[in-house]
Amino acid sequence: MKVRISKGEEVEEQPLSPMARVFQSPEVDYCAVTIMGFKTKFCLDVLLDALKHNVSKHPRFSTKLSEDGAKWIETQVNVEDHVTVPNIDPEEIGEDGQSFVNDYISRLTTIPLDRSRPLWDMHILNVKTSDAEAVGVIRSHHSLGDGMSLISLMLACTHKTSDPDNTAIPSLKRRQTVPHGLIKQSWFLRFIFNVGSTKRLIWNTVVDMLLLLATILFLEDTKTPLKGGADVRRNPTRFYRRTISLDDIKLIKNSMNMTINDVLLGVTQAALSRYLNRLYGKKNEEEGVLTSNQNHLPSKLRFRAGCTVNLRSDIGFKPLADMMTKDSKCRWGNYFSFIILPFSIGLQTDPLVYLKISKSTMARKKHSYLAALVYFIIKLILKVFGAKAAAAIFNRPVVNLTTCVSNVIGPMEEISFRGHPIAYIAPSNYGQSQALLVHYMSYAGKMIISMAVDPTVIPDPHKICDDMEESLKDMKAALSERGLL
Repeated sequence: MKVRISKGEEVEEQPLSPMARVFQSPEVDYCAVTIMGFKTKFCLDVLLDALKHNVSKHPRFSTKLSEDGAKWIETQVNVEDHVTVPNIDPEEIGEDGQSFVNDYISRLTTIPLDRSRPLWDMHILNVKTSDAEAVGVIRSHHSLGDGMSLISLMLACTHKTSDPDNTAIPSLKRRQTVPHGLIKQSWFLRFIFNVGSTKRLIWNTVVDMLLLLATILFLEDTKTPLKGGADVRRNPTRFYRRTISLDDIKLIKNSMNMTINDVLLGVTQAALSRYLNRLYGKKNEEEGVLTSNQNHLPSKLRFRAGCTVNLRSDIGFKPLADMMTKDSKCRWGNYFSFIILPFSIGLQTDPLVYLKISKSTMARKKHSYLAALVYFIIKLILKVFGAKAAAAIFNRPVVNLTTCVSNVIGPMEEISFRGHPIAYIAPSNYGQSQALLVHYMSYAGKMIISMAVDPTVIPDPHKICDDMEESLKDMKAALSERGLL
């Protein structure tokens, strides 16, 4: 739609998608952060030239929000206003460049994006850290697009380091839902399987919807040292990351006949169980409660995570031009929902138990229409009651859950931006009411763990990263001892 704002001048306007309306509302107001490490010092002129040639081609990065937050309004973009390269005194950095970078990014989470212009900015820190010569930070309001959209944009602006003429678009397809052996059976057996599968699908969906309703109304997770609250979103957020072996994850995946997501969920449950057990043990010691039992965890902990789900019919990455097409099966925007995963928090003598539990949990949750129904309900509430009501319905489960997890597939090979090789990519979020977010992203044969934490609740997130590394090693060792590798 075009709106005339003065004589002879028209401005293009487009309505926000349902999830974009939710994200721009004051009750939610999430912001995505992508932190990238570069193997060389970054040249500002190269960045500005690239932005001037590409930003105007992307409607979301060259539009601003209307005053009522319901429409995108086309506007002229001065890229210099969106790029910051601070003059840094070497004495400010000190001996640890990573601490300086962490502090800088944490301060950014307290500075809102300027709503009078497109909702994104970039910060270049030519600061040497242990694994990069410079660090780039991209902030973009979540209403611009979800993780898959933003990673697709990044891939469109980069190229393979080994082959500068080619972009690095990873392939991805959905797993087969019907067992391979059953496909070869008679039509009658397939019919029986489909009937039973449909009954379970309906039952699982009803149960999941009831649990979601209870979570919205009253069902809250147990208060643990990892549990945040409504006030957490106002606090500065700190970001931490750790790199683990993607090959080890794939080795476990193939040995246990599961998915990479199953392995990551198992590792996360094992690590958080270790972390919480250590904290509760320390608390018991301070209170003079002595016990020979190594398990200090309270019984019957309710600990759940929101897990993002891509709703696109085609879940693979596509060229950016294809994503911007109106009828694309892999459209740009916020086409995702979430499911609620119950975490098994407890000490297990066999580390493989965490993997078996995660596989069972994920298989059960995949056999439900909860994610699609949540998206439909939010869309319906938005249409009938408005953005404020839809945001409240979206935010209530977030407040009552302990954490959120997500996994995004990244480039299989190293990529570069205009001759600047990228050492790592760590996506995350801030603005949520949870003290802990865990994002995973594969990149160039590595799995990058990116955590966003409220330091007033979790002062030592590096220990969670340590526990993740140790849990992965224990799982690999257990499989090796049983001759399964």
